[in-house]
Amino acid sequence: MKSLAFLSVLILTLGASALTGCCKAPVEDPAATETAEASAVPTPPAAVPPPKPAPVVVYSGRGAVLVDPLFARFTERTGIAVEIRYDKSTETLANRLATEGKETPADVFFAQDSGYLGALAAKELLRPLSAELTQQITERHRSRSGRWIATSGRARVLVYSPDRVQPEDLPATLEELASPRFKGRVGWAPRNASYQAHISALRNLWGEEKTEAWLKSMQALEPQTYPKNSPQVKAVSSGEIDLGWVNHYYLHKLRAANPDLKAANYSFPTEGDAGNLMMLSGAGISVHSDNVEGAEALLNYLVSEDAQTFFATQVYEYPTRPGVALHGDVPALDASLVSVDQAVLTDIGPTLTLLRKLGLQ
Repeated sequence: MKSLAFLSVLILTLGASALTGCCKAPVEDPAATETAEASAVPTPPAAVPPPKPAPVVVYSGRGAVLVDPLFARFTERTGIAVEIRYDKSTETLANRLATEGKETPADVFFAQDSGYLGALAAKELLRPLSAELTQQITERHRSRSGRWIATSGRARVLVYSPDRVQPEDLPATLEELASPRFKGRVGWAPRNASYQAHISALRNLWGEEKTEAWLKSMQALEPQTYPKNSPQVKAVSSGEIDLGWVNHYYLHKLRAANPDLKAANYSFPTEGDAGNLMMLSGAGISVHSDNVEGAEALLNYLVSEDAQTFFATQVYEYPTRPGVALHGDVPALDASLVSVDQAVLTDIGPTLTLLRKLGLQ
C-alpha cells in the first residue's frame, strides 16, 4: 500500500511539472522581433521619371543658320525637343502642308514671308491663336485672322553708294526711283520672293495699271538683274551699281563680315510711302497638329523678350514685341511705314503673270 501511495504522488508531481512547462510563456528575443517587423513593411516602388514631352515638329522656311540657335534655347528652357524640316522655299512648305492634310506631321509652320501664312490661314489650315499670345506683339503687326503671329520684320529699302550718290539726289518716294537720272545705275531681283511680295503690295496700293506703268519705267532704266538681295549690296560696294532695291538687314549682315563695305541703307522720307514696306516673318499652328500644347509653347517663346532680342541683335531684324530695343545700327521705322494688310503679299499669282508679261521672269 505504501508503494502504491508513493507511485501516485510521483505521477501527480510529474503531471504538474509537465503542465507548468507546457503553459509557460516563451521569452521574446528583441532583435528577432525588430527584424520581423521591418520585413513586414512594404518596400516603396522605385521612382518613375516623368515622361518626356513630345517633340514639336516644325516646317521652317527660315534657314537653319538663323533659327537653330533659337530652337536650341527653347529646348534648354522647356525640355521640349524640336524636329525641323527645312526648305528654302516657303511656298514649297506651304503646299506640302496643304497637300498632306490630316496626315501632316507638322505642328508649327514657320515662314520667312507672312504671305503664305495668310494663304494657309484663309484655307483654315492654321489654328486660331489665343488672345493671350497674339496680344504680346505690336498691334500693327497682328494678323487679322488671328491664326498666325508675326515674329520679326525686314524693311524694304534702297541700298546705295554714299561715294557716288549724294543724299539730296536720292528719290523721296519709290515712284521717283524710276526717274531717268538713275538710268544704268540701279539693280533689282525680279525672281526674288521679297521683290515679288512687294510688287503684290504695290498692286494693292497703286492698282494694276500704275504698278505696270512703274515697272515699265523701271525697265527703261536698264537695271542690272540679280538673283537675290545680297549680291546687290556687294555690287553697290564694288561700284557695279549705285542703288539696289533690297531688304534692310543684308547690309548689316555683310558689314559684320566686312567692316569696309562701302554701302548704306536708305528709307524713303515720305511718311507712308509705298516703298516703306515691312515684310514680316511669322508662325502658326497646324490645324491638324498632334501637339498643340508644345506648339503653343514654341510660339510663346518666339515672341518672348529673349527670342525677340535675338532677332534684333543677332539678325538685325525688327522685333514685333513692344519694348525690345533695336540693334544700334538699325533705325526705327514705325512712323514712315506704309499701312498694308500682310495678306495681300500672298497674291503672287497675278504678280507673276504681270512679271512674265513684261519679260521679268
